[in-house]
Amino acid sequence: MDYEYLLNLKQNHPALRLLAADNVPLIVSFLYQQFVKSNQRSIRYSELVSQLDDYLYFLRDLYGEGMYPKTARQYLEDWADERSLFLRKYYTARSDEPEFDLTPATEKVIEWLQELQEREFVGTESRLMTVFQLLREIVHQMEADPQVRIEELERRKAAIDQEIEQVQAGRIQTLDETQVRERFFQAEETARRLLADFRQVEYNFRELDRQTREQIALSDRPKGEMLDEIFHGQDQIRDSDQGRSFRAFWEFLMSPQRQGELDQLLERVFALESMQQVEPGDLLKQIRYALLEAGEKVYRTNNTLVEQLRKYLDDQAWLENKRIMELIKGIERKAVAIKEYPPQEASFMALDELRPGIALVMSRSLFTPPSNPVIAVDELTEGAGDVAVDLLFQSRYVDEEVLANNVRRLLQRRSQVSLGEVVRRYPVTRGVAELVAYVNLAARDERAMIDDQAEERLVVRGEQGHRRQVRLPRVVFTRGVGE
Repeated sequence: MDYEYLLNLKQNHPALRLLAADNVPLIVSFLYQQFVKSNQRSIRYSELVSQLDDYLYFLRDLYGEGMYPKTARQYLEDWADERSLFLRKYYTARSDEPEFDLTPATEKVIEWLQELQEREFVGTESRLMTVFQLLREIVHQMEADPQVRIEELERRKAAIDQEIEQVQAGRIQTLDETQVRERFFQAEETARRLLADFRQVEYNFRELDRQTREQIALSDRPKGEMLDEIFHGQDQIRDSDQGRSFRAFWEFLMSPQRQGELDQLLERVFALESMQQVEPGDLLKQIRYALLEAGEKVYRTNNTLVEQLRKYLDDQAWLENKRIMELIKGIERKAVAIKEYPPQEASFMALDELRPGIALVMSRSLFTPPSNPVIAVDELTEGAGDVAVDLLFQSRYVDEEVLANNVRRLLQRRSQVSLGEVVRRYPVTRGVAELVAYVNLAARDERAMIDDQAEERLVVRGEQGHRRQVRLPRVVFTRGVGE
């Protein structure tokens, strides 16, 4: 935080340029209503122009016609200009119409201005308890001594047993209304900051994609070296603290059990009598869908890097094939030119070998005299095997259409279902072959997901009542939009 750093920050950082702008009340109030308050990750150009037109009309009617003389399109172009960078204007593969999104700098300004608002209620107890809980978790999870960890678990067990005894005795301690509201507001604030952080995560992945495109455009190195450097940079992003945290978050959120638990918790919280006097916003009510949308957008941004690498490889292959075709055409033209006057020499063209021939002295093997095989002449008789071959003829047919109908029935009431839930509802009757058929259905379905990083254990009952446990990657079937 020295002078030079702060001076450079004042001159170049978009957040400080936004705070110093003359129209900062217009910019922040409008962008807050359109993106933050409504939790919109991106808005189409025509829709945002229409909303800004209405907002400008409202302000001019309130403060006079001379207020904000530019049109809505001019203001949006100014805010998305490289000199401002308050908004990000970009195109998607789904439409030719541009879309707008907040930049991380604008998100930070809005968040900071929200912190300046005076709040009637500032909770301190829940934050202190959160600090203690995080510190306890760090100390406990980093403890390598088994005896110390066992003592800590025994202490927790004793506390839980004591609480059970109090509940059985009728002495139930509950949170008062102040504590309930305090913890709810903290949860709401944490969720809002979590959604704001996604724009920074997406920006980091987008910067990696931009740097990759610049490397591809400017580099003339061999393809292997170029790809090695690109993949190394991508591995650094994925294995960084932020990348690992995002992958853990996404795996946690994609779990159907976690989604169901989150919905149940929110439903029970909003049903409490203490919450009837609170006017909560729509953020926590729609938090699951908002988190899924934000995480999916980060994944789409990361996938553009993979698509760019694929295009780079296709371009390189096309250039190499073009060079080969030029050489072949050159040989054909020379052959046509001399077809009337063929050369008299027996050897008139030589091609370089694809690789040099190397013959080392020590690579020659020593002389080995041939051995004369001795063949014993015995009378051959027909043998009889004692191996049971009946199992080869007991083929079992698995009808994939029946399995697909099982999955569709469960998806009529739910948006997604795992293979374990399908098997529990419709037990396996054809053995392991039936599980393989389910996995084959998921592999051919674009909406299904096979997660190799997660493992699912399924129990299969044989014909004689034997139970076998099968370990498979987690398979999740998803219902399509409109179904």
